Amino acid sequence: MSQHDLKLNDLTCGTCPIRHRAVCARCEADELEQLGAIKYYRSYQAGQPVIWSGDQMEFVASVVTGIATLTQTMEDGRRQMVGLLLPSDFMGRPGRANAAYDVTATTDLVICCFRKKPFEALMASTPHIGQRLLEMTLDELDAAREWMLLLGRKTAREKIASLLAIIARRNASLRLTEDGAARFDLPLTREQMADYLGLTLETVSRQISALKREGVIALEGKRHIMVPDLDRLLAETGDDSDGGMPS
Repeated sequence: MSQHDLKLNDLTCGTCPIRHRAVCARCEADELEQLGAIKYYRSYQAGQPVIWSGDQMEFVASVVTGIATLTQTMEDGRRQMVGLLLPSDFMGRPGRANAAYDVTATTDLVICCFRKKPFEALMASTPHIGQRLLEMTLDELDAAREWMLLLGRKTAREKIASLLAIIARRNASLRLTEDGAARFDLPLTREQMADYLGLTLETVSRQISALKREGVIALEGKRHIMVPDLDRLLAETGDDSDGGMPS
């Protein structure tokens, strides 16, 4: 048994890092027990597909650790990244038989899966699950509206800062040092960031270099980012004082 498998086997609702943010956040002990009877964990390596658009989904899931991308393929074969799934985000839709998007692990990924039919039955009999899923769906709608603003009205610098701020605030592996600095691994390549933000690769590289040069961020290696002052990064997003994004 590998060390990674051992970690999966050690996961429980009591030790789950997303317990108070996921679809089960409002569940009482007996409700968690019912969910536990229909759940299982899956892990994926970075770059591995989770499901393809149009495939039948036999499960719904919460992201426990890692990040995945949602991608849609157009009729002419072009692919567009349309969303990110971060820790505690919900994957799949009750009542929908097939996946709407390609889901791919961007980093090493662990998801908590629930067998779909039993989960749908639990939603009908357990109000806490349905209520929490509704809250998360409304939060997702707000985030989609924010993303429309980001893509349509923000400058290139504000787009880059907004994406970094979203990942910094939502990433379960976020580490704050004593002086308030944030550290996280950027899950996207610069090419993926350009695709996601509607920018050129050169623009993404130029804006990241500018944020680094001005001390808003520091790069440690190719992907590890340190933010000395999160408030300063949020000020670069062009949003209101609280960042304009859900925490």
